[in-house]
Amino acid sequence: MSNIQIVTDSTAYMLREQAIEKEIEIVPLSVYFNGTVTNEGFPGEFNDFFEALMTSKDFPTTSQPSAEAFKSVYEKALACDKEVIVIVISSKLSGTYNSASVAAKMVDENRISVIDSETTASNLRILVERAKELSEEGKPREEIVKIINEEKSRMSINLTVDTLDYLKKGGRLTDIQAFIGSILNIKPIIALVEGKLVPVGKARGKSKAIDMMVSNIPMDVKIISICQISALEEAEQIKHILSSKFAHAHINIDDLGPVIGAHLGPKAIGICFTW
Repeated sequence: MSNIQIVTDSTAYMLREQAIEKEIEIVPLSVYFNGTVTNEGFPGEFNDFFEALMTSKDFPTTSQPSAEAFKSVYEKALACDKEVIVIVISSKLSGTYNSASVAAKMVDENRISVIDSETTASNLRILVERAKELSEEGKPREEIVKIINEEKSRMSINLTVDTLDYLKKGGRLTDIQAFIGSILNIKPIIALVEGKLVPVGKARGKSKAIDMMVSNIPMDVKIISICQISALEEAEQIKHILSSKFAHAHINIDDLGPVIGAHLGPKAIGICFTW
């Protein structure tokens, strides 16, 4: 058994059973929607939220976990004489990293390492799984942190949306509004660059946007995750295309949850890749 506790947040979208099996602590972000605050939950639990989102006039807002939420997880691990490695959503997308860092100072920051993944979703989960694997190999905390910081630099996410409404409502459109204009059916291609959402292209129609996203994937890619919100059939079609082009890569389909989905909206598609 490893003497290092791995901790992440809910936007890694790790299956509940996987988190339990691997003994990975998940600290949830929360969503305020239709007058109710709920923790984000796990893949397989998101359908009701997105069905309500498609018909509601209310716009969801999201919140980072409190420092206290991280503190309680740290204290439990330290009480078992474990060190802690925390890997969380990009600090430029959420205040989760700040909460995790504040909590470390409240407890014992000499035994806790907090890593800004500069990513989220499937890429975050991959980093978390890698950290767990390294800890089980007996690698020391400092070495694991170094490896994770190196490996996160070989990751990227491209995404596009079905509608611009959610980017507008969430205030995420301000930096890209001039870029995409208001031309009918122009879809933005947005990438996560150094932890920040950046416009990298535009296409007329979602199909061409996805073609452009696929063209952005390097040929030496190792892992591709198609992230989808209520768009499983479309994701399966993309997987078929990717399997032909990148036969050597491991390709899977993952769900995006309410925290990410609140800003992108139903039918959004993301492609996470690691090389």
